[in-house]
Order: sequence, then structure tokens, then C-alpha cells
Amino acid sequence: MGGRIICTDTVWTADAVDARARRGANALAARGAEGQRVALLIRNDIALITASEAALLAGASPLPINWHFSADEVGHILEDSMAPVLIAHADLWRRIAPDLPPDLVDRLDVIVAPTPPEIAVAYGIDTEATRVPADLPAWDALCGDTPPIEHPCGSAAFPLLYTAGTTGRPKGVLRLAAGTPAPVGYDAFFEPEMRTLVSAPVYHSAPNRFCFGTYTAGGTVVLPARFDADDTLSLIERHRITTAFMVPTMFHRLLRLPEAVRGAYDLSSLRQVVTAGAPCPPAMKEALIDWWGPVIYEYYGSTETSALTLCSSEEALARPGTVGRAVPTAELAIYDDTGRRCPAGVTGNIYGHRADIPDFTYLHHPEARADIGRDGLVTIGDVGWLDEDGYLFLSDRKSDMIISGGTNIYPAQIEAALLEHPRVLDCAVFGIPDPEMGESVAAALQTGDGEPIDPTDLDNHLRARISTIMVPRRVIYHRALPRDANGKIQKRRLRAPFWEDAERQI
Repeated sequence: MGGRIICTDTVWTADAVDARARRGANALAARGAEGQRVALLIRNDIALITASEAALLAGASPLPINWHFSADEVGHILEDSMAPVLIAHADLWRRIAPDLPPDLVDRLDVIVAPTPPEIAVAYGIDTEATRVPADLPAWDALCGDTPPIEHPCGSAAFPLLYTAGTTGRPKGVLRLAAGTPAPVGYDAFFEPEMRTLVSAPVYHSAPNRFCFGTYTAGGTVVLPARFDADDTLSLIERHRITTAFMVPTMFHRLLRLPEAVRGAYDLSSLRQVVTAGAPCPPAMKEALIDWWGPVIYEYYGSTETSALTLCSSEEALARPGTVGRAVPTAELAIYDDTGRRCPAGVTGNIYGHRADIPDFTYLHHPEARADIGRDGLVTIGDVGWLDEDGYLFLSDRKSDMIISGGTNIYPAQIEAALLEHPRVLDCAVFGIPDPEMGESVAAALQTGDGEPIDPTDLDNHLRARISTIMVPRRVIYHRALPRDANGKIQKRRLRAPFWEDAERQI
């Protein structure tokens, strides 16, 4: 039996969730969901929990979809997965329905959950858009009126999660067998007494794992409508949060809070605050450890591999920049572009595998799965190196690497230096065309007050921290940088204008 779910001020016990899920499962089974996928276009809400649990009881794989996606992107996933059922928040369905292909809409069995008031307020959604359309079944009604399923049809151990991987449209990561992750790495944190804050969208693999890992262990999950730095501190104090998953962008927002706000809350309940999704600059991590104590953990992994490493606060302070060593069930290796293993200290392509996580393929794209494999390990296109003791250090995504005058430049190191400047609120570094050097370094910056930084001041700041060749030749200021809901900057959008008239793209 699972634990509790708290959405705003509503507490859902395991019994209440189970009762709704069993009725929902019967409704899904009647719609032919067994052995299929049940697509979920739902924000962080109790409907996401009950629908996921109902899908499992009906013998189907939950398929959470990025609700930031356009109708075209959602339509691709629905077509690719052949999911017969879609459960969606009312406003999200109303937004995409007019632009979906008519034949797709005709074959889909669409069930709608009302968009909760707190989510409507958080995202500025019109009240009318939050209501279930009169011509579609309501998820709440199905979970209240349908008899509970008598005999669960079995459960799919893993949801079907879509990831962009290294190239192209999102692909479904399909596990080839059932299995349960070993209690290693952050999986060792899941226990009945934990109280976990999950502010990142649960359609992403890591928040999904922290949400359902906590719930099935018997712990309490706190699901706010969306991330807010001040509210995060309040929630930690109010619910005595022990565990949280956050992306580095959230850390950055928290550290930018005024000292008076940061000191106004009791955060002593925290035991593990886990981060991943983008490199966490050492200075940022050190500042969090100084504020919250040695509770900060970072891991490296992906939807395909799960978490391959874990780095404690003590290890982070002793070896700044590391994301930890391989967990006991994992293997890590660095390969050069010719396929040879790199010795310690040499940068190359990161490959890994966890023995306790069933192998996978990309749904309908086995060739893409074959392309990323080597010696039983897989890569998602990241570049890094291992030290003599097996600690992994990330350089960057290979696709983000800048080649200037024949030198490989990794934006993550420059971004970490930029974020140490007191006026930089957000930043992204990328390559732009250079007739002499091939590429030159550009930086997109957002400052707290919206005003540019004195160029000499910024130049001096950077030259004290990084080599001259890494200092951006061009700085562009933005009111806000485009980020997806997982905190990852959409560099393609920033980079694209500079390459529109170029005869090449690298």
C-alpha cells in the first residue's frame, strides 16, 4: 500500500487513492487498455496519480506526456505509441484538440479531468477552460461511479517515457522486461517515513521516480501546482520535508532570494535534496550546502539508463565538479570517437549501464537504440572524464560543444563562471559562426534588474575563472531565457538566428 499525496491543502490517503484508481482501472479495462498505453496529459495533480495507478491495475503502461508540447508534438507521441486512451486536464485538451489530426481524435478515447483551481491560478487559466467538455467523459465521474476492478490485470513495472535522446523527435523508451531497481544510489532513500517535495513536472523521468518511489514506499508526496522559490521554503517548513528533487535552475532561484527570506524558514527536516537534469556548478552546490547543510546529492543518468552515479555533499566539496562514482549495480566507461576506451583523466563520450535496470529499445526505432550502444553500454551524447578513483566529471553534451580554432570548448564551464557573477540571473553559452575560427563563443544573459553588465566588469570576472579562449566574444541580453519545464535551456532557439544565413550548422 502506498503513502499519502498532498496537493495544495488536500491530503489524499493511500486508501482514497486506491479506491479511485480501482474504479478508474475498471473503466480503462472496459476501454481495451490492457497491454496498451494510457496517455496522460496532466499537470502535477492527484488526477495524475490516480490515472497512473489505474493504468497499472488495468495492465497498461502509463504514458505521461510533456504538457508544454504543441498539438503537433503531442500528436506525434499519441500516434507513435498507439495509445487507445488519453486522460487530459481540461484546459490542455481544449488547447490541443483543434490542431490534432481528425483521424487521431476519432480513434482516441478521450477522458478529461477538470483543471484544479490552484493550477488555474498558478498558470493564469481562464475558468471556462478548466471545465470538462459536456461531450466527453469525466475522469472524476468514472472514478466515482464505476465499480472497482475485481481482479487487477497485472502491472507494467515501468511507465513508457518519451525522450528526445540525442537527435530527432521524442522516442519512447520501452523496457524489454519487468524489474525493480535495486536500493542503490538515490533509490536507497525511499522509505515509509519520508516526506518528498516534487515541484518539477512528473512527466519527466526523475520527478516521476521520486513521486512514485516515495508513494509506493509508504511515504508522503507533496505536489505543488508549480515551482516558486519562496513557496518552496514554506512547504519544506510546513510539511517537514525530508527529501526533494530539484533541478539546478531551482537552486539558482532559491539562492537569489533575499537573505531575510532565506533565513525566515526552518529547513532542518531536510535529509536529501537530489539534483540532476543539467550540470550543477560547484559554486552553486557549495552555496546550497553552506545554507542547508550536507544534504545535497547529485547524480548522473538519463531516462534510458536511470541513475548511474550518486555524489554526496562531502564528495562534492572534496572533488568540485564531480557527479559521483558509479552506484554498485552500474558500469561507467569513457570512449573516444574511434571506439577505444579512454584512460583516467581523458575526456570522451560517456557510456553506462545498470545491471538491475532491464534493457530497453526505442519504440519503433531499434536502429536508434543500436546506434547508441557499445560493449553492452549506452550513451546519450554526454562528454566527460573519470578520475583515478572512478569519479565522473561532466564536460557537456556533445551536441553543445563549441569547436573554435580546432579547440573543443564546453559551455557548461563558462556558464558556471557566469553564474558566479552577482548580477547574472540566468545564462546560456553556445557557438555562433566565425569566418576565421569556425565558431566563436556567445553568451545569452538575463540579469536580475534587466540592465546589461559593464563589459569590462564581466570580462574581468570571467578571465579570473576561465581561460581567455573561453571568454564569450558576444553577449546578448534577454528579459528571460527560454527554458523547458525541467529547467533545461532551449539553446536551439537561442542559437538558431545566428545560423540562419550560414552555409553550415556547425
